[in-house]
Amino acid sequence: MQTKFLITRAFAKQLDREDILASFRKKFLLPKIGNKTTYFCGHSLGLQPKTTQAYMQSELEDWATWAVEGHWKAKNAWLTYHQAFAKPLSILTGAYPDEVVAMNSLTANLHFMLASFYRPSGKKIKIITEAWNFPSDRFALESLVKLYGYDPKKVIIELKPAKNKFALSTEEICASIEKHKDSVALVFFNGVNYYSGQAFDMPHITQAAHRAGAFVGFDLAHAIGNISLQLHDWKVDFAVWCSYKYLNAGPGAVGGAFIHQKHGHDKSTPRMAGWWGHDQNSRFNLEGNFKPISGAAGFQVSNAPIMNMVGLKASLEIFMEAGWNQISKKRNLLFDYMVFLLESLCRNDHKSSFQFQLITSTNTNAHGSMVSIRIHKQKGKELFDILMKQGYIVDWREPDVIRFAPVPLYNSFEEVYNLVLELSKHAVIV
Repeated sequence: MQTKFLITRAFAKQLDREDILASFRKKFLLPKIGNKTTYFCGHSLGLQPKTTQAYMQSELEDWATWAVEGHWKAKNAWLTYHQAFAKPLSILTGAYPDEVVAMNSLTANLHFMLASFYRPSGKKIKIITEAWNFPSDRFALESLVKLYGYDPKKVIIELKPAKNKFALSTEEICASIEKHKDSVALVFFNGVNYYSGQAFDMPHITQAAHRAGAFVGFDLAHAIGNISLQLHDWKVDFAVWCSYKYLNAGPGAVGGAFIHQKHGHDKSTPRMAGWWGHDQNSRFNLEGNFKPISGAAGFQVSNAPIMNMVGLKASLEIFMEAGWNQISKKRNLLFDYMVFLLESLCRNDHKSSFQFQLITSTNTNAHGSMVSIRIHKQKGKELFDILMKQGYIVDWREPDVIRFAPVPLYNSFEEVYNLVLELSKHAVIV
C-alpha cells in the first residue's frame, strides 16, 4: 500500500500532472448523460475510442465499394482481419500469438471450450468452480453437465468463502482440488471475480488442477486489459473473455479465447469445428474433411464479424501505444489512491446515513482496477442513487454492492478524489 498520499485536491492534481498516461484520456469519448459526467464503469462497459467511428466508416465504405471483393481488396482485407489481433492479444494475455484468437462472444466461447476440455471419464466427472460465478458461466457449466446426463448438483462443486468473508484463499481452492483429485475433471474459475473484485491466483490453481489430472480454464472477462497475465507460462489449458469491458471494444463486441499450444497444435484435440477453423489453403475448396489450422485459430467456427471487431482494433492500438507496463503501474496507483481516500475521508468519526465495508483485497496481486464496497443494512441502492444523481456513473450489484473502476487509460486522480469526497458526505467505512 502506498503510504505517501495526501488528503488534498492539490495532491490529486499533482498526481495527474505527473501521470505519463494522462494524454490517453483524450483518445476516448467521455459520456455526458444529463449531469452524470464522471465515469467509473469501465469494468462493465469501456469507453469508445475516438478512432472507432472512422474505422467503422472505412469498413462501410469498403463494403459499398467492393462488396464481396472486400474480403480481398478492402483496406483491411476481411479474409484475414482477425489475424491483426493475435499479437496485441498475446501481449495482454502473456501468450504466443498462435495461442489467442478473437472470435464469437464470451459465453459462446465458453461453450466451445467446455466442449473441448470437459472430458468426463469413469469417476473423473466433477467440475470445481466458485459459487460466486457470473450467472452466465454457471448456466454454461450446468447445461454442459446436463448434456452428459449428469445432475449438476452432484457434479459441480461450488466453493464459497467462509462466513462473513468475501474471498476464497488460494489454500482453500487448492485443498479442495486435492480433496477431489480422484473425481475432478475440470477446474474453472474467473480471473477476477465480478462481484468482489478478487483476482485469483491462477498459476497456483493451475498447478493444483494439473496435479489432480484435471484441465483448467479461466473466464477473463474482468481480467484481460486489467491485470497482468502469463497464460502460457502458467500452463493454463484454456481461457475465454469478452472485449467490451477493459478492452473498450463496444457493447456486445467480439470475444476471444486462449488455447495453450500443447492443445492448439494437437489436431486430435476435440473441438466444435467450423469452416473458418479449417486449413486456410483449402478452405474454399469446400471439402468435407475438417483440417484444423494449427493453434487457437483452428477453434474458429465462423468468418470474422468485421463490424463487431472495429472497436477492438481501435482500442488495442491504444493499449499498444500506452504500453502494458505503464498501464499496470497506473492501475495499481489509482487503486491504492482510492483505497487510501476511502480509509481517510470516510472515517467512522461522524454521523452518517450509510456504512460500508471494503470487500476487495488490497493485496497488489489480488485485485485489478475495480473497488467493491458492501453497504450495510440493505440500504446500498439508496447510496448508489445519490452518487448517480451527483453525476458519478458507478455500478450497482445485488444485493448490496457498489462497484467503482478507476481505469488507467481514461480516469484521472482528481476524479477519484471527487468521487470519494462525495461518498464521504454520506457514508463511513467500518
